[in-house]
Amino acid sequence: MTYKGVPATMTQQDTVVHHDEDAAHLASLGYTYETTFKRDMTFWGNVSLGFTYLSPIAGVYSMFAISLGQAGPPMAWALVIALIGQFFVALIFGEVVSNYPVAGGVYPWSRRLWGRKWAWMNGWIYVVALIGTIAAVSYGAAPFIASVFGEELDATGTVLIALGTLVLATVLNFSGTKILSLAATIGLIAEMIGAVVIGGYLLIFNRHHDFSVLFDNQGIGTDAPGGYLGAFAAAALIGMFAYYGFEANGDVAEEIKNPSSRVPKAMRMTMYIGGFAANLLAFSLVLAVPDFQAVASGEVVDPIGEILHTAFGPVFPVVMFVIVVAFLSCITSLQAAASRLVYSMGRDGILPASKFLASFNEKRHVPHNALLVAAFFPAAVVVLSLLLENALTAMVGFGTVGIYMGFQMVVLAALRARILGWKPAGKFTLGAWAYPVNIVALVWGIAAVANILWPRPTGGGWAEDYLLIMTTVGVVAIGWIYMLVSKAYQRGDTPAADASGPIKVLV
Repeated sequence: MTYKGVPATMTQQDTVVHHDEDAAHLASLGYTYETTFKRDMTFWGNVSLGFTYLSPIAGVYSMFAISLGQAGPPMAWALVIALIGQFFVALIFGEVVSNYPVAGGVYPWSRRLWGRKWAWMNGWIYVVALIGTIAAVSYGAAPFIASVFGEELDATGTVLIALGTLVLATVLNFSGTKILSLAATIGLIAEMIGAVVIGGYLLIFNRHHDFSVLFDNQGIGTDAPGGYLGAFAAAALIGMFAYYGFEANGDVAEEIKNPSSRVPKAMRMTMYIGGFAANLLAFSLVLAVPDFQAVASGEVVDPIGEILHTAFGPVFPVVMFVIVVAFLSCITSLQAAASRLVYSMGRDGILPASKFLASFNEKRHVPHNALLVAAFFPAAVVVLSLLLENALTAMVGFGTVGIYMGFQMVVLAALRARILGWKPAGKFTLGAWAYPVNIVALVWGIAAVANILWPRPTGGGWAEDYLLIMTTVGVVAIGWIYMLVSKAYQRGDTPAADASGPIKVLV
């Protein structure tokens, strides 16, 4: 065998074989592997992408004070519960992506498992959710960036720094798959330092309570609507916010060699490492809080900042810098996932300006226009927060529930396809466990979506209490109406609804 005109070494032969197999698999799914994506992402680069998207630091640090104030120390167990539930979802995703290793994740999976309309709606919901999530993480990173320099921010300063993080993430994504893989790996290292090293240090040297406190709510949350169970359900959002991102492993399936085998494994590895890091961080932070009542009463607004200041003293800015790197890598990974989703939908011709969105930078092998979209719209949401505070709140809230809805649309589609006769043929299958895992994943997901959407008193009146429900209904309605009026779902000739057999109708 020769490789680029010269005798191939064994490593080169493996590369050629994998390239041929991957190209053939992609062609069998209706896509031609030409001068588009390059399979430059390593296995650990793929794990890092999913891990930094999941980002234990962003998830735990963003929600810790709220959750602790709602339900006290036992709120940490919410991360264990969410990890178990989401792991079932990750197993389903692994089986699906092994069968359909196509860029874009939930959209192409939904297209093959159920059909065109289902895929359009899932793609629409997920794109809007990612826009809100990218805006939320960039906005949330700003105070940490300011703290590195010992500064406090007003609203305008927060917006400017948030926009700066989006610019940096876009530059990294424009640099190509190798740089994205490297950036994600650096982010993984920063996350591990920020979660495991910091968490371990707090657990050993800065623990103010013994482990029994994790089963004692300290009187917090007992007077909440629905009693302590209602308080714990509200606090459990920290776990739900912490464990999505493994889908990003599949978003870049066309950028990694042997994706049918490697991506499912990377998804599981993301959950193993991410789950360990998030739980260690959350439990160690709880045990390091000196006064739980001060957090619950609002006297201590930033318990994490107080803990880290006390524990690390002079090296506090270094700790903050590590956290900032983790936030930036999270934004970069989120944007990469969003751009691949937009590109995938554009490639199938179902979005407005699809030809523009499906354009490719042949030098960098990235969907440059889709990347611009994944930067511009989150930036618009961040800027809009200066005029309409509730706009950012609504988009941030929908970011979480929309992602969970997108996940469950795939899980439900997989269960439906199985009932209709789908036999997964990828390199990773669940075998006899397929139905039990699929059902548990669906039940968990429905419960999670219901919990996120459940209206809770905020003190801002009924409009604020029901803002997330109204936003969700609005996003779904707009997408549904546009889909029916434009007939966008009918465009393109990529196969659809063929998981359980030949296509019978375009649905």
